[in-house]
Amino acid sequence: MTREAFQAWLKEGPVLLDGGTGSLLRSRGMPVGVCTEQWVYEHPEVIASIQKEYADAGSQILYAPTFGANRVSLKNMGLEDCVKEINCTLAKRTVEHVGDRVKVAGDLSTTGKPMEPYGPMSYGELMDIYKEQIGFLAESKVELLVAETLLSLDEALVICDAAREICALPLMVSFSCEGDGNLYFGGTVFEAAAALEAMGVDAVGVNCSVGPDQLEAVIRRLKETVSIPILAKPNAGMPVITETGEAVYNMEAEVFARHVLHLQECGASLIGGCCGTTPEYIRMVKSHL
Repeated sequence: MTREAFQAWLKEGPVLLDGGTGSLLRSRGMPVGVCTEQWVYEHPEVIASIQKEYADAGSQILYAPTFGANRVSLKNMGLEDCVKEINCTLAKRTVEHVGDRVKVAGDLSTTGKPMEPYGPMSYGELMDIYKEQIGFLAESKVELLVAETLLSLDEALVICDAAREICALPLMVSFSCEGDGNLYFGGTVFEAAAALEAMGVDAVGVNCSVGPDQLEAVIRRLKETVSIPILAKPNAGMPVITETGEAVYNMEAEVFARHVLHLQECGASLIGGCCGTTPEYIRMVKSHL
């Protein structure tokens, strides 16, 4: 998909993204503490079912389950030699499962190791890491790229540079931020969005971290800050942590849908859900569009 075609498509109306993946996988048998990408690789029938349910619910863009499939994150699980196999297989399977019904996005995220001066990673190291993953995703025929749950502008800029060196696919970027828009490693999501628009990113926004009821002011200010499409993919409210350390999200689908649709009114044109949301949440949002 060309960037021009992507921008033209977004102008046709709000685009519905998918919902949570990791939290849903845990409810369907994935143990705590395992590598999500490896578990999905070994249980293709589970992720296939989830992806088809999201497509049935009305999702128009579906994220391939490659969120943590960069070399650094995989090395933490002893899987650094499986970067190509995991990225290519999971992306290709997603295209095969639902690519005739939705647009498939190759999914990237943080390595978990911040850039200097906040952490040990240099620009050059991160460039190589992201160019590797993006290359495998582009090779697997995804239609666009999404970098999500990012914590700093620096890392987002590296991803943008890497993507532009590797391919011409559309790129969406979303940050995990606090309710006031502050990023966890300095600066604000508003400053980051302006910088990324200047870099040529195709859509920018927020995902995870908080519920949709806490993002109204953030989305309104993003709309005032940038002219590119804005993405909102919040959690199903704030989690309650159980005695066993499990995060439980209690915002019901109907309430979530009302808040997300209000975020659309505030300026978000790409809407969906993150942790705690399911195909039912996406179906509820779709029913109100």
